[in-house]
Amino acid sequence: MRVSATAKYLRASTRKTRLVTQAIKGKPVEEAAAILRFMPQKAAADVARVLKSATANAENNHNLSAEDLTIVDAIANEGPTIKRFQPRAQGRAFAIHKPMTHITIVVADQEA
Repeated sequence: MRVSATAKYLRASTRKTRLVTQAIKGKPVEEAAAILRFMPQKAAADVARVLKSATANAENNHNLSAEDLTIVDAIANEGPTIKRFQPRAQGRAFAIHKPMTHITIVVADQEA
């Protein structure tokens, strides 16, 4: 059985978050949680939160054991970009783009 969790509109770069999600894809949940705990990237904390939520969803809603769960898919999709402008020399405006990302993690037990 496949169970997922999603966090939307997180203020992080999608490209940087994808580096973290690719590192845990295909790994058992406990091993992935240990990897995320020691990653220096800021996005690792966000991904760990979503992984914890997906594990809790599997345990509470579908009576699956956390030891048997494996990460089937870990996706970081691009969300909307907040656009701000900063004044620069000679009356020009400098665009500042603040990206957002949507993180989705799908876990499944060994049978799936």
